[in-house]
This record gives sequence, structure tokens and C-alpha cells, in this order.
Amino acid sequence: MTKRLIAALQAIALTFWVGALWTSGFLVAPTLFSVIDERTLAGTVAGRVFEMTAFTGIACGSLVLLTMVYLHRTEVLRRAAFWIVVIMLGMVMVGQFGLQPVMAALREQAYPLDVMRSAEGERFAHWHAAAQSLYLVQCLLGIALVVLTGAQRVRGSRD
Repeated sequence: MTKRLIAALQAIALTFWVGALWTSGFLVAPTLFSVIDERTLAGTVAGRVFEMTAFTGIACGSLVLLTMVYLHRTEVLRRAAFWIVVIMLGMVMVGQFGLQPVMAALREQAYPLDVMRSAEGERFAHWHAAAQSLYLVQCLLGIALVVLTGAQRVRGSRD
């Protein structure tokens, strides 16, 4: 594959990843909670959407990292974009494999009640707030990454 094709693949993967983050968090989830009256059902569907978004992030982020290493070799370690991707991937992993299992366990302990109406409600709210904060930081880093890599492509096309 040519470097141009690999760079295009990287741009597509990055666009898909960051687009999925923003679409899931700022369009799909709020829409679910405004349309579905039963909050538990809305939360379950939103949880599945966020799970798919996390796995999309793991796949796309890994592809972006691989293309960065291929395109920039050892110099990749000096690029801010590389470290932003590493941080974002770490955050996806923490969210999906650290925070989500804790929240799922709290939901299970609360069953058959809605977790927010159970004795576990306050603990769940704290974990949920941590997950939301982590997600928001990922979204902001994603925008920084899009801007940074876009600026690099523009500079590269002038050279």
C-alpha cells in the first residue's frame, strides 16, 4: 500500500471513531431518553450503543496507531497526535473494562428495581458520573486529534 492510501485509511478510521463518540453521546443517548418513557429501557439501549462505540473506538484507535507507526516509524513517539490516541484508547479501555462492569454489577444487585430507585442508586450515580466525565474528555481529545491531524495534512500538502 502506498503512504497516501494508508494516510487516507487513518483519516477514515479517525473520522469514524470521533464521529461515533460525538453521535452516540450527544445525539443518540439524549434522544433515547427523550423518546423512551421507561428510563431503564432507555438506559439499557444507550448502554448497548456506548458498548458498540467503545468497541468501534478500540478497533479504529488501534488502526490509527498502527498507521501512525507505519507512516512515521520511530519519530511517532515525538508526535502529540500519537499520544492523544494512546490516551484515548486507554480511556476507552478503562471505561469499557473498568467502569462498565462495576455499573452492570450495581444494576444487577438492584434488580428488579431500577438501579436509581434502589439502595445502590447513589453508588451507581457516582460511577455513572465518572463514566460520563471520562467520555466527555475522550470527546474533547477526539476533536483536538481531528484538528491536529487535519492541520498536519494541510501542512503536508503544501510541502
